[in-house]
Amino acid sequence: MVWLIETVYNLLWGDLFVIPLPGGGSLGLSILVLLLIPAGVFFTIRTRFLPVRMFPDMVKAMTEGKKQHDSLSSLQSLMVSTATRVGMGNLVGVVAAISAGGAGAIFWMWVTALLGSSTAFVEATLAQLHKEKDPLYGGYRGGPAYYIHHYVEQKRGGKKKRYCILSVLFALSGLLCWCGISQVVSNSVTSAFYNAFSIPPIYTTVVLVVLAAVIVLRKNATVKVLDIMVPIMAGCYFALTIFIILTNLGQLPAVFTRIFEEAFGIRQVAAGGFGAVLMNGVKRGLFSNEAGSGSAPCAAAAAESSQPAKIGLVQALGVFIDTIIICSCTAMIMLLAPQHITDGLTGMDLLQEAMKYHIGEAGVIFTAATLAMFSFSTFIGILFYARSNVAYLFGDKWCFQTAYKILALVMLFVGGLAAYTFVWDLGDVGVGLMTIFNLMILYPMSGQALKALEEYQQSKKQA
Repeated sequence: MVWLIETVYNLLWGDLFVIPLPGGGSLGLSILVLLLIPAGVFFTIRTRFLPVRMFPDMVKAMTEGKKQHDSLSSLQSLMVSTATRVGMGNLVGVVAAISAGGAGAIFWMWVTALLGSSTAFVEATLAQLHKEKDPLYGGYRGGPAYYIHHYVEQKRGGKKKRYCILSVLFALSGLLCWCGISQVVSNSVTSAFYNAFSIPPIYTTVVLVVLAAVIVLRKNATVKVLDIMVPIMAGCYFALTIFIILTNLGQLPAVFTRIFEEAFGIRQVAAGGFGAVLMNGVKRGLFSNEAGSGSAPCAAAAAESSQPAKIGLVQALGVFIDTIIICSCTAMIMLLAPQHITDGLTGMDLLQEAMKYHIGEAGVIFTAATLAMFSFSTFIGILFYARSNVAYLFGDKWCFQTAYKILALVMLFVGGLAAYTFVWDLGDVGVGLMTIFNLMILYPMSGQALKALEEYQQSKKQA
C-alpha cells in the first residue's frame, strides 16, 4: 500500500519530463504542472484576462449579501476557501521555494496566481450553476462531484443516474486528500509549539483535537468560527509584514531587484539554476492557491448570489489573497533579513530566525502562533469541503458525515504525535487526482462559465 502511494505520488508530482538548459541546468516538468499551467493560460485567454480586467468587480462582488439565513454570503464563501488556501504552504512552502529556487521563485508564484485566478473563476462559477439544496446543513452544496455528474447526465440525454464514475473518483480523492492533510496540520502545529515553547507534542495534540472536535461536531459552527478567525489571522500577518517593510524601506528596491534578476535567470542561467527558480515558484504557487484542484468550488457552491459569475469573481480574488498577498508577506519577511542570518537554515527554522531578526524573541512566538492558526483554519475548512463529497457518496445521513469527521479527528491526533511520510504523500496524491478529474471536465464545461460571465457583464451595462 505504501509502495503504491509513493509510486502514484512520484508519477503526479515528480519530474516526468526533463528539459536541458544552457549552463548545465535542467527544467523538470511534472504531470500536474503540464496540466495546470496550460489550463491557466487557456482560461485567462478565454476570459479575456479576467484577473486584470475585472479586478474591481472581484472586490465589489464580496459585498453582496444573502437572503436565506442558512446559506453563505459571497464573503463567507471566500472566508472558507481562504481558510484552506492560507495554510502551511504560505509559510513553510514559500520558505522552501526560496531556499531551493532563490528569490526569483516569488515572481513565478505571482505569475502562477494570475493564471490560476482565471481557472478559479471557471470552476467556482460552474459550482454555482450546478449547486443543489442541502437538506442536512441547510443552504446549498455542490462542487466538482456535482457539476461533473450534471455534465455526464446531459451527455446521456438527460438520463438520471445515482452515481457517475468520474464524480465518485473525484469525491473519493478529495476525502483521501483531506485525511492526509489532517495529519500534516497537527504535525506542523505540534512541531512549531515544541520549537517555540518546548511543549511536548502530546499536550498540544490533545488541545488541538478537543478544540477541533468542539467546532466540527457541531452542526454549523464551522463557518461562524472561520468568519472570525480568517480575517484576524490574515490581517495580523499582513499588518506585521507592513510594519517590517516600513522599518526596512530602504532595502525594498534591492529586494525587488533581486526577485526580478533571479526570476529571469540573469545570474541563474550561467549556474544552471534557472529551472529550479522557475519550477519551485510554479509548483509552490499551484500547491498554495489550489486553483484547478476542485477544492474551493465546494465552498463556492454553498454561497447565495444573484448571479453565478459573482461567486466566480470572489473565488478568483481568493487566489490573489493567498499568493499575491500572504505568500508575498512571507517572502518579504525572509528577503528583508540579512542573508548571513538565514544562511544554512531551512523550513520553519529559517522563517523563525528571520522573524527574530525583525522583532526579537516575540518573532519566534508570533511565527508559531501564526502557523498554528493557519493550519487549524485549514483543518476546519477542509471538513466543510468534505460535507458535499460525503453526501454525494453516501447520501443524506448524519452517521456518514459524523463518521468522516471522527476519522479526520483521529488523523489529526495521530499526526500530532508522529509524522508518517506516506500519509503526507496520500494528501498530495489526493489533491493530484482531484486536479486531474476536475480539469478533465473544466475544458468542455467552461463555455457555461463564460456564458455566465457574459450575462454578468450585460447586466452591468443595463444597470
